[in-house]
Amino acid sequence: MRTAGMLLALVMALAIGYFVYKAQLTGTAVNTTPRQQIDVVGVKNDLISIAQSERLYLAANGSYATLDQLQQDGSLSFPGTKRRGYNFVAEVQDAEHFKITATPVDPSKPGWPKLSIDETMQITQW
Repeated sequence: MRTAGMLLALVMALAIGYFVYKAQLTGTAVNTTPRQQIDVVGVKNDLISIAQSERLYLAANGSYATLDQLQQDGSLSFPGTKRRGYNFVAEVQDAEHFKITATPVDPSKPGWPKLSIDETMQITQW
């Protein structure tokens, strides 16, 4: 009797674990295509790269820079403010704050997320 109760508890625990795992696995990919996932990860990497360039520019020049200044300085690894169907815009407040926003502008990407990063190096998606 005791063995049957333990076996039943084990089966229930495994079932709960499976449903939690499945919910987390499918929760990240709801209504997205592989192409969208790849592009969004690429845009997030671009935002991190730009934010790291901003930090280096701050250390060298005492203030944050616009995207044009980062490109002229050679700090950005990609040209222009458009990439992967996203438009990148920098909002800079000298040595205090910066915010880089990536907005989808490609008409074939309606409903794709808008992303941003600031001096805290945290990416926000909405």
